[in-house]
Amino acid sequence: MSETVSTEETEKMSAEERAMMEQWSSMAEDDSAEGETADSVPTPESEGGNARILNQEEIDSLLGFDDDTGLGAETSGVMALINSAMVNYERLPMLDIVFDRLVRLMSTTLRNLTSDNVEVSLDQVSTVRFGDYMNSIPLPAMLSVFKAEEWDNHGLLVTDSALIYSIVDVLLGGRKGTPSIRVEGRPYTTIESKLVERMVNVILGDLSSAFDPLSPVTFNLDRMETNPRFATISQGGNACVLARLRIDMGDRGGRAEILIPYATLEPIRELLLQMFMGEKFGRDSIWESHLTQELHKTDVQIQAILGEITVPLGVMLNWKIGDQIFLNTRTDEELEMRCGHFPMFKGPVGQRRGNIAVMIDKYIEPEKEGDN
Repeated sequence: MSETVSTEETEKMSAEERAMMEQWSSMAEDDSAEGETADSVPTPESEGGNARILNQEEIDSLLGFDDDTGLGAETSGVMALINSAMVNYERLPMLDIVFDRLVRLMSTTLRNLTSDNVEVSLDQVSTVRFGDYMNSIPLPAMLSVFKAEEWDNHGLLVTDSALIYSIVDVLLGGRKGTPSIRVEGRPYTTIESKLVERMVNVILGDLSSAFDPLSPVTFNLDRMETNPRFATISQGGNACVLARLRIDMGDRGGRAEILIPYATLEPIRELLLQMFMGEKFGRDSIWESHLTQELHKTDVQIQAILGEITVPLGVMLNWKIGDQIFLNTRTDEELEMRCGHFPMFKGPVGQRRGNIAVMIDKYIEPEKEGDN
């Protein structure tokens, strides 16, 4: 009997071991298959055409590390997300109105300056880092540093080469309908610099006029540079407002860009946060003046207090017609006049035309909160 039991247990253990051995072998085969799949390159036939390994160029494009991307080009991919997260700025709605007003003013003043049909358009108002913008300026260009006198800070006006030669050609009597002659590879002459300076002064005057309804400010030209290193007015990581303007004079024209750091606009930041001109952030001056006028016309009741005494309720209930009440007020004392429960004036009592009258002599200051 014992030999039979031992034989059955042996067969049972061997069956369990065989099942376990088969399970281990199947797991080993799965691991080897996964290793082969990870090491080998999948093909459309093996994966059904749904999986593909990216090459290095596609990975660089996804991350935004393209070698062909210039300094002035916009980044994409993951780098664009990183840069957008690093440049945090608040929107200033009133700046859009200011630059729209600048466009209208420049169209008139530049037309008077050049005696030509000038069209000014606003391409974009955006926010950039100062260092990134300075690295993206296409050279040659002329950089005009101006100062906001009332705000005690600086800004930058960049004029590209096309606009420089166009304004020089127009002011020196160039023919209409012919493109301006551009001579590259040489510095700008004194005549060209002076002519561009005239245009810059006109633009800065219009910019001052555009800010006048919001806050009076005077923009004065400080200096003109051709090297961006000498036109540094802020740290490289500081945020700035950039307005890109397009100036067309027939077949000629170019671009002008106005760069104003946020630090320069800080004195009028509260005004620039308004949604429309004249906003008072919850206050309405018209309604306040109307309410003040109506309050001045309101009738109020003034009571002259002849005297005050304190008596028990039982005594007051026993009063009868003809009883006399003696007050502690003398005839030479000043009476207090109240509006409701609030004391307003003090003055002596007397008679006028047979009536008891009180002359207002003193004004009682209202009690402040916390006064005992």
